[in-house]
Amino acid sequence: MGENLGSRIELEVSNVAHGGVMVARHEGRVVFVADAIPGERVLAEITDDSKAKFWRADTVQVLESSEHRRPHVWSAASIDRAPADRAGGAEFGHIDLEHQRELKRHVLTDSLKRMGRVETDVTVESIEGEPTTEAPGTGWRTRLHLHVADDGTVGPYAARSHRVIPVDDVPLATEQVRAIAPLDERFPGATSVDVIAPSVGNPWVLSGAGKRTTITERVGDRDFRLDVRGFWQVHRNAAQTLTEAVQWAIDPERFDARATNLDLYGGVGLLAAAVGDRFGPATRITTVESDSTATDHASGNLVEWVGARAITARVDRYLSQLVKEGARMRDATVVLDPPRSGAGRPVVDRLADLGPAQLVYVACDPVALARDVALFADRGYRLQRIRAFDLFPHTHHVEAVAALVRD
Repeated sequence: MGENLGSRIELEVSNVAHGGVMVARHEGRVVFVADAIPGERVLAEITDDSKAKFWRADTVQVLESSEHRRPHVWSAASIDRAPADRAGGAEFGHIDLEHQRELKRHVLTDSLKRMGRVETDVTVESIEGEPTTEAPGTGWRTRLHLHVADDGTVGPYAARSHRVIPVDDVPLATEQVRAIAPLDERFPGATSVDVIAPSVGNPWVLSGAGKRTTITERVGDRDFRLDVRGFWQVHRNAAQTLTEAVQWAIDPERFDARATNLDLYGGVGLLAAAVGDRFGPATRITTVESDSTATDHASGNLVEWVGARAITARVDRYLSQLVKEGARMRDATVVLDPPRSGAGRPVVDRLADLGPAQLVYVACDPVALARDVALFADRGYRLQRIRAFDLFPHTHHVEAVAALVRD
């Protein structure tokens, strides 16, 4: 392998694949090609031929263009640049925004059909209140993580690489982030620089470990305290969107405010608060999070609900302990927002052993969601309904909120 690297081949692009690349075939072999659109004919450069079953390639020239192709929203990621010099993080930026959502819909529904054994006609919804800018779908990112090269230069990594690419602009970022992003500065000795613009207070530029600082994020009329480097949804309207989606997903006929309700991978308590706000101050809910700093903040953020508490623990171990103790959860509602890799079999099995009445699964990866939906189905839970949201315009990422109920 390796003799084909750098070679250029013509490809007919047929479909979209998970991960932001498109599907083509060359002499019977699958080729995953970046910076293309289904229906196009492109000239592509092979970047990886190490696998026998498939290659990877980057588009270098569009020979027959899709009607959905647009000038890239970020010149630093355009095919006008050599593939190795293209900034990563906006892999759908050359595609009309509505068609991006159609491609994401296809990946989600196809994953659920093939891996989750579920047919669904879910659409990918745009986010209300997106800023009006010169390019639709830009200006939403409230957090920016820049890498630092050996010479101190900052920038994003190149697509599918750890090579830092200097850039002049960051169009996906909010105006506050763009205004202070230190794109022309050097940070010798640092490994990364974070730019953070919370919804309350001043924005921050952080390099190195630094001391812990607490910031405030406002969702509706509620404030959440968290560490400045702590996890928070990146899209400026994501927290409100997911709050409303989780409230929508819970079946009130199956909800018992006195049950052992759980918010797993709960962070600083955003989704636990969504449950409490819908069902009242007497709601009993425990949020479980492995990050002790986040748990400390969750305790304060949930203080008005007398039945709320925050526990620092790994989710799998916490659930195993509940099973060992013989906990009764037949009337409970469980919200889970796992990492991109999904919940996985150990968590699914322990939840099924506990047998809650309903599950609300917040997913940022269609394949992981589909796999877990299949695992839950094997344990007696069916997908009742699902919504999907375009929380990451001009990237391949999509967020979904799924309701699963016990048969």
